[in-house]
Amino acid sequence: MDQTGRQQQLTASVNGASRGAYQFHPSRTAIIDLFSYYLGRRARLKSDDSIRDHPNKTQKRVHAPNRELPPRNEQFLADFELLQSQFADQEQLRSVTESVLISLVVQSSGHASRAEFILFALRTLCSIGYITWDTFLPALLSSVSSAEMSLGQVTQAGSSSQAGIQPFSASNMSNFQISNPASPLLNGIGSPAQSAIEQSSFAAMSPVKSSEIPNGGQPSICSSSRDNAISSLRQLCCKIILTGLEFILKPATHADIFYHMVNWLVNWDQRQQSADESGRLKSWRPNKFFTEWMHSCLDVIWLLVEEGKCRLPFYELLRSGLQFIENVPDDEALFTLILEIHRRRDMMAIHMQMLDQHLHCPTFGTSRILSQTTPNVAVEAVSQLRYSPITYPSVLGEPLHGEDLAASISRGSLDWDRALRCLRHALRVTPSPDWWKRVLIVATCYRNHSQAPTPGAVFTSDMISEATIDKIVELLKLTNSGTALIIAFIFLLSGLPFNLLLSAKYFGCIDFVDFVDKLLSRLTEGDHHILRTNHVTWLLAQIIRAELVMTALNTDPRKVETTRKILSFHREDRSSDQNSPHSILLDFISSCQNLRIWSLNTSTREYLNNEQLQKGKQIDEWWRQVSKGDRMMDYMNMDDRSVGMFWVVSYTMAQPACETVMNWLQSAGTEFLSGANLPPNERLMGMREVSPLPMSLLSGFSMNLCMKLLFQMEDSLFVGQVVPSIGMVETYCRLLLLAPHSLFRSHLTHLSQRNPSLLSKPGVTPLVLEIINYRLLPLYRYQGKTKQLMYDVTKLIATLKGKRGDHRGFRLAENLCINLLLSLRDFFSVKREGKGLTEFTETLNRITITTLAILIKTRGIADADHLLYLPTMLEQILATSQHSWSEKTLRYFPAPLRDALMVRVDKRGLSIQAWQQAEQTVINQCTQLLSPSAEPSYVMTYLSHSFPQHRQYLCAGAWVLMQGHPENINSTNLARVMREFSPEEVTANIYTLVDVLLQHIQIELQRGHSLQDLLLKACANLSFFIWTQEMFPLDILLLALIDRDDDPHALHIVISLLDRQELQQKLKLYCVNRGQTPEHWLHSGAFKRMDLQTALGNHLSWKDRYPTFFDDVAARLLPVFPLIVYRLIENDAFEQAERVLSMYSPFLAFHPFRFTFVRDILAYFYAHLPAKLIVRILKVLDLSKMSFSESFAQLISSPNPAICPPLDYFATLLMGLVNNVIPLLNSHSKYGPLGDTSNTSFRAQHNKIPPTSQLDSQKPFYQIQDPGTYTQLVLETAVIELLSLPVSASQIVSSLVQIVVNIQSTLVQSSSSLHGVGPGQAVLPTSPSGNSTDSLGGTRSTPSVSGINTSNFVSRSGYTCQQLSCLLIQACGLLLAQLPVDFHTPFYMEAVRIIKECWWLSDGKRPMGELDSAVRNALLDPTWAAQDNTSTAIGNLVALLHSFFSNLPQEWLEGTHVIISHLRPITSVAMLRVVFRIMSPLLPRLANAHSLFKKTLILLLSTLVDVFGRNSQPTATVEASEIVDIVDFLHHVIHYEGQGGPVQPNSKAHPEVLVLCAKAAESLRPDVQHLFSHLKPDINSSVYAATHPKLVPNPT
Repeated sequence: MDQTGRQQQLTASVNGASRGAYQFHPSRTAIIDLFSYYLGRRARLKSDDSIRDHPNKTQKRVHAPNRELPPRNEQFLADFELLQSQFADQEQLRSVTESVLISLVVQSSGHASRAEFILFALRTLCSIGYITWDTFLPALLSSVSSAEMSLGQVTQAGSSSQAGIQPFSASNMSNFQISNPASPLLNGIGSPAQSAIEQSSFAAMSPVKSSEIPNGGQPSICSSSRDNAISSLRQLCCKIILTGLEFILKPATHADIFYHMVNWLVNWDQRQQSADESGRLKSWRPNKFFTEWMHSCLDVIWLLVEEGKCRLPFYELLRSGLQFIENVPDDEALFTLILEIHRRRDMMAIHMQMLDQHLHCPTFGTSRILSQTTPNVAVEAVSQLRYSPITYPSVLGEPLHGEDLAASISRGSLDWDRALRCLRHALRVTPSPDWWKRVLIVATCYRNHSQAPTPGAVFTSDMISEATIDKIVELLKLTNSGTALIIAFIFLLSGLPFNLLLSAKYFGCIDFVDFVDKLLSRLTEGDHHILRTNHVTWLLAQIIRAELVMTALNTDPRKVETTRKILSFHREDRSSDQNSPHSILLDFISSCQNLRIWSLNTSTREYLNNEQLQKGKQIDEWWRQVSKGDRMMDYMNMDDRSVGMFWVVSYTMAQPACETVMNWLQSAGTEFLSGANLPPNERLMGMREVSPLPMSLLSGFSMNLCMKLLFQMEDSLFVGQVVPSIGMVETYCRLLLLAPHSLFRSHLTHLSQRNPSLLSKPGVTPLVLEIINYRLLPLYRYQGKTKQLMYDVTKLIATLKGKRGDHRGFRLAENLCINLLLSLRDFFSVKREGKGLTEFTETLNRITITTLAILIKTRGIADADHLLYLPTMLEQILATSQHSWSEKTLRYFPAPLRDALMVRVDKRGLSIQAWQQAEQTVINQCTQLLSPSAEPSYVMTYLSHSFPQHRQYLCAGAWVLMQGHPENINSTNLARVMREFSPEEVTANIYTLVDVLLQHIQIELQRGHSLQDLLLKACANLSFFIWTQEMFPLDILLLALIDRDDDPHALHIVISLLDRQELQQKLKLYCVNRGQTPEHWLHSGAFKRMDLQTALGNHLSWKDRYPTFFDDVAARLLPVFPLIVYRLIENDAFEQAERVLSMYSPFLAFHPFRFTFVRDILAYFYAHLPAKLIVRILKVLDLSKMSFSESFAQLISSPNPAICPPLDYFATLLMGLVNNVIPLLNSHSKYGPLGDTSNTSFRAQHNKIPPTSQLDSQKPFYQIQDPGTYTQLVLETAVIELLSLPVSASQIVSSLVQIVVNIQSTLVQSSSSLHGVGPGQAVLPTSPSGNSTDSLGGTRSTPSVSGINTSNFVSRSGYTCQQLSCLLIQACGLLLAQLPVDFHTPFYMEAVRIIKECWWLSDGKRPMGELDSAVRNALLDPTWAAQDNTSTAIGNLVALLHSFFSNLPQEWLEGTHVIISHLRPITSVAMLRVVFRIMSPLLPRLANAHSLFKKTLILLLSTLVDVFGRNSQPTATVEASEIVDIVDFLHHVIHYEGQGGPVQPNSKAHPEVLVLCAKAAESLRPDVQHLFSHLKPDINSSVYAATHPKLVPNPT
């Protein structure tokens, strides 16, 4: 088919679009005749003939002038004006003319002369204002698209999903996605490789294949002729658009044009591919027609984004997807545009990413998990989301993660190394299984084909396998260093959650067969010299019963090969101590393994080691010898060989071993328990006490035996009819603490699932609560289950608080909830679902406020959404409470909480008013009930007939009747009524009693009585209630008193009560019964069961039959004492606080979270505590077991506290964090750590002897329950040290910053003096600044830091000096972020000082070129700059700030504005770039913190006004083109915030943000202002407003 035929087909396809509503208009025929005549066509198209004979009889026949030959073009205007004069409705005539022109464009595009005339006619009609471009061009583009679709050309497949602005005329077009590989230029700026990442992230957005597009019923036509026709049409369309762009068009029109131009370019090669032409397309080359329309299209795009006009922001090209065309045609003009897009994207991406971003990795040193952007998610729902521990920023800065991403990361890349770095650190510090469950991916071999990809995970099976093998190799090296280190390997299983990794019940994140293959390869090829013992065999024997392992050895096709490999790990034990339990276990473990495999599968028996199978008979023989007859082994007196052999039996005969252990625990028999509350005809059977199994014995049990034991003991503890012994309960707790990963269960949920009625069985719920409250609280916090437990206990409290007489269970649950609240280390919701009034008691509501104050002030609010939820949460808490906090308490509260509570109406006076109104009635009732001669029977009368609202005043009435003499009342009746009350009524009585008591003292003082006498009498009477009659709980009374610290006498009464001998004797007895040590797992003797009444008192033990295990009235005071100390300090009673701590320090040692208490109280009252009190607070800890710095004790007791510690002290602190908290750099990857190719050999010299910290980090969980992990212990210990120093925060910050900003030169000089630095010791690729000499010179050299003994820093760390310097920066940022806000402002001010003193900012005589080079090189990642000694103080400082920012909660990020405020006014582009480099990476993180985002954006815009404002006077004139990267970044981040995350095709900026930008732009110079012309809410000038009309409801 010829070219004319192509045009006829295009004409037919466009008729519907071109005629539309105007096809029957009377002027249409005349206009067509006029254009046809000038185009040299003798007749109209046949398709138009029907119009002449239209049935409309009123149609007026109008004739255009008739000439034989086409006239000259100059006559066209006169002829058109003559035709125009024949019609009255000029607007309709204009619309019909545009419609006809569009049809003629499609018809005549392939005819050169006709196309020229159409262009001439358009220009002519424009000259008389007869073409409305804003309607003509969108209609033209829509018609062209329809015409192309009719030929099978799919042109709408991509741009609509990538271009951020959407055209009005494209609503019916298909949306397809384009593949989006990474920019190749980004890798040069020091960030991780991006290509693999972005390819994976856009894998689901690949272009639709042309073969999938339907033909639409069109006949097959010649591809070449079709392409030429479309090329001609596009060429003519572009020429028309170029003409239109000479006029002022609406933003929506520009958007429509841009959409189509990008669409054409992106999909230029997507043709209808039939079988016969697929081969030809592979060899297709662009022809002349193609090149012409492409160049015209590029001309249109360049005009649209021209900075002089700024019809569209260049940013739209950056997110258009144009640069990611897979099949780029060989065209220099297109390549130039793509290259410019890449360049601008890479420049913009720098602002999105922090310096040394690739070093940011979870440390697990803090419980805070910085949430990713999760818009519109409830507070508690966030905790249930899967999250990524690390994210990789894409070219535009969006965080990339998920399974698709993980699968695309290639082994040996920087991204792979970063993932392994995180995993190795996780295996080193053992975060909870909850963390593992959120980040792991199911191995491919175990995946269900219907299973969707995991969105939040980044660790594949291969990564997990490699990291696990690395951990095994590391521990093998430790065990080879001496027998004393074998214990480190024993606890490997508690550190590696193998049940999680290999159990199909969870995920199955390791392909076991592949894991064995890789482990064998590693140990036989790479590290063959380290496999000298049977530790690997022991490890595999532990997991051999895992479901997926049994499948691999039983049914997998590779079972034989896998079995042989497993057996090959056997080594003959050559330990020097052959009789130690560990050596015996390792000696027999191969035999255990062979026996287990022999029982699994007959087909693999021939490969087993017969010698090891025969050796199994020795195990059987030993077991027969020790278990025959009635004689039972004494597990408390077993020799080493017996211990070792019993460990072996636990692998071969777990069930008999389990029965033996249970027999041990029940060996003392049973007895009838005595109790005052047992009816005469009832007897309670209980086990006699035995010693619990020691940890040294339990630690060698197989995991299979531990699991069996746990279930057997649960049956005995919770299901059996006999009261268990304390020894059995303690053994049960020790098992859970020993293997916190594998054995943990949430007890209330777990027992309910086993039997829904189990918790309602008498004695079960108190036992469960005791176990949790006094043994497992740290374990629940470590597991991240504290909030879940709190909600479960709250439900239990809600059911008990109104139940009469059930005081023991309620008070225990309430005490547990108090402990849970005070143990929280991050923000929480008081309701699981986040809505409705809280079910807390009045006491818990008050404790919740205190907990919030401590959390917000000492740790901050991590998520801005939580800050928005805070007012709602306070309403939930205080809806039913009349309590108000004193001025002294509120002054220490954090600002968000203080501001909300200060406006709360003080209702404390209402309590006294209510009492005064009811006093007479209450006194009358109390006189009848409490008179010494009152009958006991009146108790029931009172309970039945008294008003409920008057019951809360019973104790107050008794207090009035006592008149200071307890004998004046019938205390027996009072005690009985208090027991019959519900727990809620008892609490109300205590709070009311305190109010009345304090008011009574005030009244008596006014009457002239002595204050001392009044206080003594009050304390004596309270003691009568508490100790003599035991009427109500002391812990609630103390809490009620300290909450009334607005009264000056409340705290005096508290101190007097604490000084009472009764209390001191009670607490002393408690410590003695607990063995004087809080480490209950070390207790080897039998526990002594306390009498129920002795332990709990009359009030709590009333009617209860079941004995206590760990519960005690004294233990209930453990969470109360820290709150008393808080309140004393708030009231400046420092001496009394010190005396309380000194007096009860042995008792506070039993506090489950004493380490957290010390850390938090030092942070909460920082800069307000005297040095003497700080020392006393520190003594709450067991200082002998704390890893404080050597000089710390001297520093805190220094006679001259004003002198700041030497820099060497702070450097040592940072080194401790590098060695123990900051994740280790990979040492054997392809590039080495950070790309190091020579590092492996360098570190090998220093790793022959493992450092002490490496052994400490292998401590089991039960030894470091608070704070939970070794990294947390090291980090928080460093925090405690800094908070305790007797110097100001400014001095501490100055010292830390001084070390870091010049750390590279300091370490390099130190290293050079020791070893010399050769040219071959550069450990990283040369940085981009390596070849630059513009900014070098004598004045640019970085000074070293004096006062630091760095001679052994590098050698002790095992890193090169360049690596160590970068890790020290990360460690310093992490440490500073853990400190309270008192340190932030000094830090920011120090940063401002250093920036202002930089030579290239302070020296105004430097040429602009040198300053520009200096600032760009100074802001490189220190990782790269360190390699060629181009590190600068400013670069290190910015990296330090970024490390600090990345670890801060969102609430504290607002303080960063101080930096900008003190650097202003900004007078140079160099300083402007520094400000943006510091602050810009914060904006993406604030995408869900709308208010804080706006504040930060306003400040950054204000710095732009400083330099480019209308009235600004910069030091030198700077062109607007110098900051196009900043302009692009602002466009991107505003859309990022509008989306609440990564920018999407339909992302919209928030209207209020556009208003802010428009307001700021008004103050800019005109040449800069127009670059922001689209960031405003005006639809007449902003493309973003115009393409999203809903964005601005009122266009005016």
